[in-house]
Amino acid sequence: MSPPRLVHVIDDDDAARDSLAFLLSTARMDVRTYESAVAFLSALPSITSGCVITDVRMPELSGMDLLRRLRELKVDLPVIVITGHGDVQLAVEAMKIGAVDFIEKPYDDEKLVASVKSALERLERNAQQAADHAQLSENLASLSNREREVLEGLVTGKPNKVIAFDLGISPRTVEIYRANVMTKMNAGSLSDLVRMALLGGLLKSAPDD
Repeated sequence: MSPPRLVHVIDDDDAARDSLAFLLSTARMDVRTYESAVAFLSALPSITSGCVITDVRMPELSGMDLLRRLRELKVDLPVIVITGHGDVQLAVEAMKIGAVDFIEKPYDDEKLVASVKSALERLERNAQQAADHAQLSENLASLSNREREVLEGLVTGKPNKVIAFDLGISPRTVEIYRANVMTKMNAGSLSDLVRMALLGGLLKSAPDD
């Protein structure tokens, strides 16, 4: 299941925070607001997903400090920084330590919404990839030793007869194991199996020239 389209807005300026929250709400996003980076970090244990928008310059803990703290905590949330015109160099530095984008004030509404949508879509893709990888690991674990041996032969391009010879079994038996592997791996074709083997680390991709 995709994570909710949730945005965490951090700004010590009440008017700026409320304005941004209203803009994102009209774009059909769920918004949570925080008056400081410290308040956001206090709520972090209950936060499991979403995109973060933070001002760069804030008292107590700046946007830069927040990025460093999130990196230390290994929190994988995309962060967009809002910066004043004179803070562009600071914003570039913020991207070097983990921000996915920076938006200059006064920001264009459409540009900001597009940036948030892009960050959320990336988050959803990452979540889907993690779910796919977990399912693949589960499918691989369900294979018997012999089924795994047949799979390894198939994905390296060996014909059934060669696999049968290597394993000391009949080609017909290899066909039965092959059918079992296809079913357990939820593969519709041999190309699906090869893709899964690459993802699962059973098969190494060719090096670039």
